[in-house]
Amino acid sequence: MPMSAWIKIFSKTYSGITKESVWRIWTDVNHWPQWHGDLESCTMEGAFQVGNYFMLKPKGMKEVKIMLVDIEEESSFTDCTTFLGATMHDTHAMEETPEGLRITNTLVVTGPLKWLWIKLVAQHIADTIEEETEALVKLARQV
Repeated sequence: MPMSAWIKIFSKTYSGITKESVWRIWTDVNHWPQWHGDLESCTMEGAFQVGNYFMLKPKGMKEVKIMLVDIEEESSFTDCTTFLGATMHDTHAMEETPEGLRITNTLVVTGPLKWLWIKLVAQHIADTIEEETEALVKLARQV
């Protein structure tokens, strides 16, 4: 990763959930607003696969196009949002540990205008990752 990248990582281990249940929720993009409290809508046509994209509309903001750029089945995925002068990658990963399922979210912003997009978008995402992950885990425990 470039030295000039802005990086925020959230990682926590949870018991009582399975990789399969989390993966099912992650890949059901059209239902993300059920557990992702700051989304008005999220829509994806077609399969959850590299090269496909979804349209995500945060509450009170414009809809953005987000591309799936890396997927490791039932393990992790990375999506990429391209802004004017910056790029944001968001990696969602999970790993089974003796203590439970570790869920890690890594947010990376690069580019000459990264400072602007950190202020407008990325910092808010980073600030809500823990809350969204807790909601995801609560839903995964019900599956």
